[in-house]
Amino acid sequence: MDWNAIFGAMNLLAMLSWAALILGPRKPLLLSSLLYLGVGMMCFVYAAGLIAIVTGLVDPVGGEAQASFSTIEGVRAIFASDGGITIGWTHYLAFDLFVGIWVARDADAKNFSRFLQAPILLAIFFAGPLGLLLWLLIREGRARAQGRWQ
Repeated sequence: MDWNAIFGAMNLLAMLSWAALILGPRKPLLLSSLLYLGVGMMCFVYAAGLIAIVTGLVDPVGGEAQASFSTIEGVRAIFASDGGITIGWTHYLAFDLFVGIWVARDADAKNFSRFLQAPILLAIFFAGPLGLLLWLLIREGRARAQGRWQ
């Protein structure tokens, strides 16, 4: 399996999706496309790759370590291969884009300007949880002012 090609394709898909989310019109068709074609495609690649690696169908983990999610050694074993790195990275890309879409929709609903949204969305793209924390702190005041938490 050509993990470099998959890694590159997932990066390209993520970059194009983020550019469309930040710069494009927030029309339902665009947001749905980003969700199903962007996030959905990355989730499919992640799921297929994870199953293939954990079951040993591709990129088997060598040495004494067994791939598992219950120990540091087990997780390290998964990431000890190009396939493991690729699916791990795809996992980050998919979840960060999903969070970015939610934040963009939430920010639009709360009437935050796109100018303010852009750096928050970039923070989510580059540092997922840090950008999400930033958004949660910023949105709180507006949510309270509107008298609801959504």
